[in-house]
Amino acid sequence: MADTLFDQDDQEEDFALDRSLVDEVRLALATADKARLEEIFEPLHAADLADMLEQVDQRERREILLLARDVFDGEILSELDESLREEAIEFLPDDVVSEAVRELETDDVVDLVEDLDEPQQEAILDALEDADRVAVEQALAWPEESAGRLMQREIVAAPEHWNVGQTIDFLRNQDELPEQFYHVIMVDPRLKPTGYVTLGKLLGAAREIPLTELCEDTFRPIRVTQPEEDVAYAFNQYHLISAPVVDEDDRLVGVITIDDAMVVLDEEHEEDILRLAGVGEATSLSDRVIETTKTRFPWLFVNLITAILASLVIAQFEATIAQFVALAVLMPIVASMGGNAGTQALTVAVRALATKDLTSSNLWRVIKRETLVGLANGLAFALIMGVVGWIWFGQPMLGAVLAIAMVVNLVIAGLAGILVPVSLEKLGVDPALASGAFVTTVTDVVGFFAFLGLAGWMLL
Repeated sequence: MADTLFDQDDQEEDFALDRSLVDEVRLALATADKARLEEIFEPLHAADLADMLEQVDQRERREILLLARDVFDGEILSELDESLREEAIEFLPDDVVSEAVRELETDDVVDLVEDLDEPQQEAILDALEDADRVAVEQALAWPEESAGRLMQREIVAAPEHWNVGQTIDFLRNQDELPEQFYHVIMVDPRLKPTGYVTLGKLLGAAREIPLTELCEDTFRPIRVTQPEEDVAYAFNQYHLISAPVVDEDDRLVGVITIDDAMVVLDEEHEEDILRLAGVGEATSLSDRVIETTKTRFPWLFVNLITAILASLVIAQFEATIAQFVALAVLMPIVASMGGNAGTQALTVAVRALATKDLTSSNLWRVIKRETLVGLANGLAFALIMGVVGWIWFGQPMLGAVLAIAMVVNLVIAGLAGILVPVSLEKLGVDPALASGAFVTTVTDVVGFFAFLGLAGWMLL
């Protein structure tokens, strides 16, 4: 068992980019040792090489691209962060970039060029073969963040009346097949997909068996204009490996594979996390100071406005605070507890909305649950803080005020954490983008008003 655990630890360490490699790269750069750089990079996965470029600074990155440009291919470029990808394409010679992009599937080329400036796009498109260029340009004509941008045009399809033997012979006679595919898609004479067969079933069946007898139940065509987050949801919900993409006439135009869908799913999760924190949609450790500042400033300004609103509430109770200085000590506790409780409910709600688990059919049940959770936690912490306030300041009524305010604010926090993101979604606003500011405002205002208002009523 000890040996097994030791081996597992070693494997986990292998999945992370070895920090000593970065030091070795910097040493090779210091001596301009091109052979050593290529020796270090040769066994690395494309994703690890992209991580390497993201961990060094701009000067070191350009030295790497200058000395070891022969190692870089299209897969590494597609793995890079968007801002670094533009920098790399701009710095590398045109022939190196051209050779790199020719190795990519059309969906990877689309992902590579869609965020580039027009001159850079043209340079990459000019490097493609005519058929690939047409496919990429057609994909770029579809709306951003749609299935049309996500799909690859390399399709493996067969007429629906074929049998296993005919399909296998057809595949063997092809000069070039997609690098990765999981299904053979069946189509009718109008090129409308009618089902698909996994490669495993195809290879394991007798030659005379019709393809129609091997169809998968998971077959779900995707409309080319469907938003990519809906595509990712379908893959996750129905455990898809790949899915055909159809145009407005239901004709087969492409296919989306699970690797691309999971990238979208990861991006959606990352985007929600970043938006909840108010740091923008596409934040990277490689972003410049001015870019990061511009991204964060608007949300810090929103937080400033909410803080001013809370301060205005406090200002209405100056006389009460002046008579009971203990209130100034205790009121941040009420607001802080409400803010944390609201954030907990908010995070659950935003995630449930993103996964379509929170709908109008179960909304009231979730509201009831969060209200009861807020009430239960409020009563528990009310008891604790009521006793603390009593012992700390020797005033039983002060403890009672603190306890009641705690219950009120935690209940309101739970409600706000659910109702705010749901309401924003109904209004067409991304709940991850603006919910945090509204929930914080509600919990601060309610917390201060409840605590100071009750103090003014019960203690004076």
